[in-house]
Amino acid sequence: MSNILEVKDLCKTYIINKRQNNVLKNVSFSISEGEMVAIMGPSGSGKSTLLYNVSGMDSFTAGSVRFCGNELSGFTESELSDLRLDKMGFIFQQMYMLKNLTIFDNILLPSLQSKSNTKSRKEKVEYAQSLMRRLGIIDIADNDINEVSGGQLQRACICRSMINSPKMIFADEPTGALNRTTSDEVMDELAKLNADGTTIMLVTHDVKVAAKCSRVMFLVDGNISGEYNLEKWNADSQLRDRERTLSNWLMEMGW
Repeated sequence: MSNILEVKDLCKTYIINKRQNNVLKNVSFSISEGEMVAIMGPSGSGKSTLLYNVSGMDSFTAGSVRFCGNELSGFTESELSDLRLDKMGFIFQQMYMLKNLTIFDNILLPSLQSKSNTKSRKEKVEYAQSLMRRLGIIDIADNDINEVSGGQLQRACICRSMINSPKMIFADEPTGALNRTTSDEVMDELAKLNADGTTIMLVTHDVKVAAKCSRVMFLVDGNISGEYNLEKWNADSQLRDRERTLSNWLMEMGW
């Protein structure tokens, strides 16, 4: 499989009160098409900063990020915006949606804004409906965002992230605000998307979430200090063993 994301010597430095804060320090890694990779590490290690920098949501100080063969540093802000809209999907712990729109309209909106999504409006509507059926939330299509549960809202966010058929999904603590049952359900849906071929990179502090990924990268003080290869998750019967072996490795890494 070819690499969809290639990161080399990535650095991110903030200047705070005239002092340098080096959040990311020469980070290098690649993610192949179809992988589901978790980023773990202690609080303040730079996990979210890494995700924002490699997805074009924030600018990096030095290094190289190539997405689908294109160097992000050569993109204008407008081009990055189009790239994020058309080829990337995003899921966050805080489920940002427009309060004046229904759940369905929030999901549909990115496809209406896209310049490269050439489907007709009818096709876009039908696809949005099919995504909602797939994730079991078609019955809340006309609800306002304050009329649904956290789990339903996060499923809607997954639908929105998929509406333009992205090459890759970036997720920052996608289950962080959910209870265990709902977290498991959301991760099962992400795993299904990955099984269908969607590449996913997610930040998490939850071993149970990371155990459903194919690879885990451990970030400490802005550096990747180790990687653990779990291979593809295929069945719930494997999950206990995966969680146990991953937990043992994380302890060895200083978790």
